[in-house]
Amino acid sequence: MRPTELAEDLDRIGRLSAAVAMKALTSGVLRGFEPMPMKRLVKSAGFPSDEARWDAEPIRLLCQEAMQRFQDESPTAADAWLAPRLHYTLRLTRADAADTSLWSFLALCTAPDFVQWRWGKAKENGRREVGQAARFCGSWHTQCFSRLWWAAELFRDGDDYGPVETACGNQDMLNTVLRQELVLHRPAAQALVRLLEMEVLSTGREVNGLAKLAYAASSTLIYEDLALDELPDAEALQDWIDSLDDAVPTPHDRLPVGPDDGRVNPRSVETLMKWFERLAEVAPVRGRELLEGNGLSAASIA
Repeated sequence: MRPTELAEDLDRIGRLSAAVAMKALTSGVLRGFEPMPMKRLVKSAGFPSDEARWDAEPIRLLCQEAMQRFQDESPTAADAWLAPRLHYTLRLTRADAADTSLWSFLALCTAPDFVQWRWGKAKENGRREVGQAARFCGSWHTQCFSRLWWAAELFRDGDDYGPVETACGNQDMLNTVLRQELVLHRPAAQALVRLLEMEVLSTGREVNGLAKLAYAASSTLIYEDLALDELPDAEALQDWIDSLDDAVPTPHDRLPVGPDDGRVNPRSVETLMKWFERLAEVAPVRGRELLEGNGLSAASIA
């Protein structure tokens, strides 16, 4: 429930510095004994322009829908549903998304109840204890909302959010693969998702094993040479961001349509799928020596 005197400020998405956020995340707040000091936080926040994309209400409604929709399931099940819709609703450039103060504001001021629901453990008297302050204010691949937005950004295939649903349905993709530079290469990200869809990868151990081996292989292979990728269309992305006022409201029962800034070259995806499938066969054993011992090289799959 938003305090009445803060309602107008909380209707906007602001910026909250890490210093201010961490000071507010006391042991009592994290353990659910104390409320978030909202008045002090809002007073310390900065607010951008009045553009529609900084309206907090759509984000708050999405979080409420997620909590209601998945109330009888593990909260982790909400990730695959929320990630593409968060990305669609909160239209950002990567430069915008690199600003950690945005994510801190969302977590501490806009939807702290969602962070508690998603990452908290139920305790007596209805309180929920969040074990890590980083879920409110942390690195991009750990913070509650940042990790979902970046997962959607890195795993989407142009305007298609289908691969995001697949990736975010596997916690090892979010917890291990997301933080690796490997997924900055779009064909590599799509190849990993396709292998999940084909059930070449099915368990968390298989995902982790392949991800670590593929990351080791990237020190001897240049993925950009092995599987070419064209840069996304920056103008198309900006047009999508600017079109928010005329956009269809975020759908709850079907995937939204993302920015039409170019899909990944399917031949590049197929090339890396072939490479990753060979790696998956030996993934349980770690180390660069494994690559050499099994004769795996770029030339072997060209």
